[in-house]
Order: sequence, then structure tokens, then C-alpha cells
Amino acid sequence: MKVVFYGGPMIKRVYGAETVGKIGRLAGGDAVFCDAIPNDAEAVFTTWGMKPYTAEEIERGLPRLKYVFYGAGTVQSFARPFLLRGVRVFSAWQANGVPVAEFTVSQILLCGKRYFDVFTGAKGEVRGNYGLKVGIIGLGTIGKLVCRMLSEHKLDVYAYDKFLPDEAFAALGVKRAELDEIFKNCDIISNHLANNGETRGMINRELLFSMKPDAYFINTGRGAQVDHAALYDVMKEEPRRTALLDVTDPEPLPADHPLRTLANVIISPHIAGSLGDEVGRMGEYMCAEFERVVNGKTPLFEVTPKMLETMA
Repeated sequence: MKVVFYGGPMIKRVYGAETVGKIGRLAGGDAVFCDAIPNDAEAVFTTWGMKPYTAEEIERGLPRLKYVFYGAGTVQSFARPFLLRGVRVFSAWQANGVPVAEFTVSQILLCGKRYFDVFTGAKGEVRGNYGLKVGIIGLGTIGKLVCRMLSEHKLDVYAYDKFLPDEAFAALGVKRAELDEIFKNCDIISNHLANNGETRGMINRELLFSMKPDAYFINTGRGAQVDHAALYDVMKEEPRRTALLDVTDPEPLPADHPLRTLANVIISPHIAGSLGDEVGRMGEYMCAEFERVVNGKTPLFEVTPKMLETMA
């Protein structure tokens, strides 16, 4: 099988030498890095920097292509034309979700200790993490991982997701709640909504202003889901509240944006996802997925057109 590695400057960090060697052995020959996908490629391993193709370009220029293995998270920018042409697409979204979930859970636990008040000057009531009410918005891959990690702590966790049945909430050990209930009642609120047109601006002024006066709002999802003007107003109105934003809209947030003037808004430069050596985990996931495909086993991370309607 003709296998190639194609992508941006991160490609050789995602697919290290050991992973590349294993993929080559599974393919029955050498796997090569290239600046463009050749027309005889049958499987492409890629990551951030994957060029979008039209269905016509795929049909004309990549007639033998069967598989795209994406060693990164969301495939929304390129997957549909490949799926339309019958090319199977796989993503390491679950691998990329691990560091995001770890980052989020760390922030939640620090919020329970009012740790960030040391830096923001906020004066919220210190209650600790025992029995603290935490709201998780969206139970996709990362939201579920966060809930599972939080299950090791004595927290009172509520979650919102309109697509999942009650059984899924019970399996995660969380309580189902509507968005307005979460914003009104939870001490810490963390956004993990899928990124699509329906969720844009979903975290609106009404929800934000219903937060407790010393609540924390965490966003490691997408900035476009939050009304930033309303977030500025709600944080300016009550300095005991705190916002921890790893994502913004636009991104990066302009230096003169009003949110940057508030001490109780902490903005990190989109570092929750895979960084440094963590990116190698995604290459390993795609190598393992390729091994399952080659051996006729059921893949774990295949993307379908239906999944694109709800996944991040």
C-alpha cells in the first residue's frame, strides 16, 4: 500500500521515527514524507496544515486514495469532500482531547480552592472542592473525559447535552441539567460545546448574567460560542466572578480588547490542547487505527458524515 505523510511543520513531531517505522511495516513498504499528496497515494497520514480538497480535486487527482488518518482534532475543515468521494477519514480527536481534559480538570480543582483569586483580587467565598457544584456544557469527547476525571473527586457535577440520552449521563455519574440551571446554580462552569453554526453565541448575555456573584467560567471549547461583549459586562459588573479563557473570538484576542483590561479575566494562549511532546500521542493513535484497518478489525476513531453534525 502506498502510504505518505503530508501536512504542515508539525508533521514530523506528530509522527515520530518509531511511529513512522511501524506504519511503514504495516503498509508493507516505506512510508515517505511529501510536500503534496501524490496521485498514487492510497493512505495519507496528516495533521494540522492539511489542505482542504474539493470532491472534484479528489476524484481527478487522488483516484487511488482510500484512507486519511488525521493526527489532530477536528476534521470539520476538510473531511466532507473526502467522505463524499468514499475516502474513509480517521481522527485522533480523542488523543487530542486528553490534554484538554487534564487542563480543564486542573483549572476546576484550582477554582474550588479560589486559587486564581490570588492573582485577580477576587474575593469569592472559599468553600473547597468537597460538594462543589460544577457544570459541564457539552458531552462530546472532551466533556465526557472531564466528567470521568472529575468522578475521582467529591464534586456535585451537572451536565448539559441535548443529544445524549439519560443513560449516558447516568453512566458518567453526572446529573442532567438545562443550560439556564447550570449557569444559575453552579459554582464553576466549563464549556465544551461542539463548534457549529447552532452553537455560535449560545452562551449569551442572559445566561452569563445569571451566574452566581463569585462563579468561575472556564472556556477551553471555542470562543465563538460566547458573547464576549456580554462576558465583559458581567465580569466588570461583579469582580468576584472570574473567567478563564483559553480560547477567544477572535483568536488571539486583540491587545486593546476590553476583556484584557479586567483583572478577573485570565486569558491563556490556547494551550489546553496537545503541546510539545504531547502531539506524539496523536500519531500513535493513528498508527494503532491503521493497524486495526489493515488487520480487518473495527476502527475506533472513524469519522462519518453523521458525526460531523455534532462533533467539534
